[in-house]
Amino acid sequence: MIEFTDVVKSYQQGNNALNGITMQIADGDFVFLVGPSGSGKSTIIKLITGELKPTSGSVHVNGYSLERIRKREIPYLRRTVGVVFQDFRLIPNMTVYDNVAFAMRVIGAKEKEIKERVPYVLELVGLENKANRHPGEMSGGEQQRLAIARALVNNPSTIIADEPTGNLDPARSFEIMALLQEINNLGTTILVVTHEKDLVELFNKRVIAIDEGVVVSDGEGYYGYENQ
Repeated sequence: MIEFTDVVKSYQQGNNALNGITMQIADGDFVFLVGPSGSGKSTIIKLITGELKPTSGSVHVNGYSLERIRKREIPYLRRTVGVVFQDFRLIPNMTVYDNVAFAMRVIGAKEKEIKERVPYVLELVGLENKANRHPGEMSGGEQQRLAIARALVNNPSTIIADEPTGNLDPARSFEIMALLQEINNLGTTILVVTHEKDLVELFNKRVIAIDEGVVVSDGEGYYGYENQ
């Protein structure tokens, strides 16, 4: 469960990025978060991952209270939340297998567990035949699949995809969204932050639209936002 209640986030310059956001995302949901640049989407992601704390209000993520979380608890919170970025953030001199395994090694997973889990996740995202390739040898769509595999490998309950199709052509974008839908069907909560109206309409999921730091609509389909 992700729950924001009357969340305000102010920055040092005195600007409010969020002006009283209230929203809930239940376990197993698939939600698009949309809104213009500067509307507060990036701040919401940083609050969910513990990079920021709210100025006021409460944020609860997978059992953690973000306004009261201790520094030593943040790594445990982040194990429950996988993040996929637009620019992939892969390690270029590591193979596909090692990029995914690295995410397990940094949390202290045993090699036996890594050898079991990594091939399973690579198969799930359709990269089982690319384990020994390097990111630079792969297409943009394949690199994004690898980024999703890395986000998935520690079995988080939630995946946040931040503009995951921003660098991809329409066909690859559709494939990535279909993959995220498949992962959602397996029980993982998915939050996709995007500007791509066509994809939002095509997949017809719940859409939370924000503007100037407030929720302006919350429902099915992008037009619910446009008609507000």
